[in-house]
Amino acid sequence: MRGQSNPRTGILGYRTLEKWKDFSLALPALLLLAIFTYFPLGSSFYISLTNWDLIKPIKKYVGLLNYERLLKDDQFYRVLKITFTYTVLDVVLSLLIGLGLALLFNHRSKAFGAMRLLIFMPYYISMVIASMVFVWILNPEYGVLNKALALFGVDKIFWLNDPSTALWSVVSVSVWKGVGFVMIIFIAGLRSIPTEYYEASSIDGANKWRQLLHITIPLLSPTTLFLVITSFISSMQVFQSVSVMTGGGPLGSTKVMVMWIYEMAFVQFKAGKASALVIIFFFIIIFFTFVQFWLSKRKVHYEG
Repeated sequence: MRGQSNPRTGILGYRTLEKWKDFSLALPALLLLAIFTYFPLGSSFYISLTNWDLIKPIKKYVGLLNYERLLKDDQFYRVLKITFTYTVLDVVLSLLIGLGLALLFNHRSKAFGAMRLLIFMPYYISMVIASMVFVWILNPEYGVLNKALALFGVDKIFWLNDPSTALWSVVSVSVWKGVGFVMIIFIAGLRSIPTEYYEASSIDGANKWRQLLHITIPLLSPTTLFLVITSFISSMQVFQSVSVMTGGGPLGSTKVMVMWIYEMAFVQFKAGKASALVIIFFFIIIFFTFVQFWLSKRKVHYEG
């Protein structure tokens, strides 16, 4: 009868209790998320509305003044352009090379397994150490790369001191370190494609190139989407390799957004302005991530 309580559960119904039971299992994760993610984000937003300089305890409320100054600053757009250039180069090169390696080494044999392991190993190396290795390789005086190019008559190149080559040099470290991970994810995607598709297309006379264009790449689109989104978010937050290799130079040609935030907060002690930059940067990443999800609805093909 309506309005009568369940004799086993009292006033609350059985289904309501089950829902609260399921929700309670997620409470520890939600609590940690609130403490370590949403609370710092909320604190950053509060600080962005002040003129706090990290040295004095006084925080004077200035409203949206920090945001207004940043959006009128030409350096903001210059650093954003460098960050996007770095991200596009890193993501595109990593995916293209990773897919090529996946197609090349997708064989179930010990020899190919050993090759995959060698390519994947740099992923375990610290970015700081990898950057230091590349600083040595790219050194204009005793670096291995210049010595190798000298054998072909190429003049000495100042890889990290020339604004036209510095950003490419920093990107090369990230690609070298992460391409093994991309290769492994693509191989997992390749092995999930049913072999019946290739067998049927072979009977119809399709060659390897047509199979790649019409079967492999479309059915790898969910894997590609995952790699694009994760690589995009990671690349946009690059800091260690830039800090070790160039420090943002020469002439600011490699100064990316996170490095600018670091300098603003811990070198210039402008915590309020740095926090405003963090909030703007956060929403830029969120916006482009949603754009990628929106585009994926038309371009990503799922089997079946």
